Amino acid sequence: MYYWVNSSSDFNGTIPQPRSGHSAVNVGNSRVVVFGGLLDKKFLSDISVYDTKNNLWFQPECTGNGSDGQVGPCPRAFHVAVAIDCHMFIFGGRSGNIWQWSELTSFGDLPSPRDFAAASSIGNRKIVMYGGWDGKKWLSDVYVLDTISLEWTELPVSGTLPPPRCGHTATMVEKRLLVFGGRGGGGPIMGDLWALKGLIEEENETPGWTQLKLPGHAPSPRCGHTVTSAGHYLLLFGGHGTGGWLSRYDIYHNDCIVLDRVSAQWKRLTTSNEPPSARAYHSMTCIGSRYLLFGGFDGKTTFGDIWWLVPEGDPIAKRLDASSIKSLPQSRDLGVENDALQSSLKESQKEESSVTELQKRLEIQGLLSGSELQILDESEDKEFLELASRVVAETAFTGHDSQIQGPQVLRDHWKKSTPSSIRLKELGPLLRDYQRQIARCHLERNGSDLQSIESCFPGMEDHRFYHLKSASQLRMNDIAELLAEYKQLISA
Repeated sequence: MYYWVNSSSDFNGTIPQPRSGHSAVNVGNSRVVVFGGLLDKKFLSDISVYDTKNNLWFQPECTGNGSDGQVGPCPRAFHVAVAIDCHMFIFGGRSGNIWQWSELTSFGDLPSPRDFAAASSIGNRKIVMYGGWDGKKWLSDVYVLDTISLEWTELPVSGTLPPPRCGHTATMVEKRLLVFGGRGGGGPIMGDLWALKGLIEEENETPGWTQLKLPGHAPSPRCGHTVTSAGHYLLLFGGHGTGGWLSRYDIYHNDCIVLDRVSAQWKRLTTSNEPPSARAYHSMTCIGSRYLLFGGFDGKTTFGDIWWLVPEGDPIAKRLDASSIKSLPQSRDLGVENDALQSSLKESQKEESSVTELQKRLEIQGLLSGSELQILDESEDKEFLELASRVVAETAFTGHDSQIQGPQVLRDHWKKSTPSSIRLKELGPLLRDYQRQIARCHLERNGSDLQSIESCFPGMEDHRFYHLKSASQLRMNDIAELLAEYKQLISA
């Protein structure tokens, strides 16, 4: 559970004035730098810094020497900003009707001036930029900037290309650049997801795009949204879309959708409290386990509010009055809400009854009720998910099969393994997933026919490792039998 907290009045110092189309990047792991943006048709060039350690906003005194005599970049919005170590790089953007370069003296394959592009860092040296709008056409080109030599290189990409777009997001995940959404040629707003390989020189991969169609609650088509990377997850918030069939009226979003990098699927993030107003062209920055939302535009209003999105148990969430935290979302139809709750409780009781029946059949007592063995849910098995993440890092987002989820990749790995190839650190996750497969098989079959358990457990001599509490109870000669039984389970 995550909580939205409006904290505009909780900061020390002077918070930035309202704006949209600005940038916000983490610099030096302790500061968030906000630059530029648009307010009431006026383009901004001010810099506001949030000191995360001291909870302080301030405007630093800047020095510099631009070719036009200015200290810093000219006022602009909808530009690209990327942090590399303690440096912030800014490219392009809109300032009135003029698209301008940053003041770095760069060379190589120089990109055309543009706004509404998207970029991300590649490691701690390079920046990759994709797409945008150059004032005449939508773009689908890819450029890489070496921040040490200041040399631009246009990436030669073969095969199918994504439709040209602007207002999209671009995020590096492992060795791939993920691009989502945006507004395309002719004006349609898109909700497609693409992965670009060939950005890491050491991999010697031919650059190429793959469209990913992931399962789960995929976001609706949108542009002007944010995608923020944190651990195993990418958090998508807000954006601008359209609704209706003929009228195509504007819609602004305030939903939170997570792309789980381990299971490779979309999930809705459960939040409590009243969320921020729907908006686009805002900024969202990850600070530890927290997300900082600032600014944005909803077609009428330019926002200057600041929000935290924090997990349950965070000190910021604990500050909330108990009355302001709603354990259940409000519904216009309380009867429907209550029916859903009762249905959930009945389903939970059904599963509990099935597990009890399973315990009796296997002559095991107290699997879930006491201090005995507990079947750990896949989503809570951190060691299993971390192992899946390491395996999927080499196979996910490569285009071989974008529909396969992370845990399934790990199971396929075990399906092909031999007892001698199983590493010691794999035994714990393997044993727990073995136990989950047995419980899952029983619960699915038991839902319609209690007697059908025999088809899942044909002999009581089988599945003899089900009752083990940890892999430390396995003997060396047990590994071959455990792996053989596991392969039968996942092949059933």
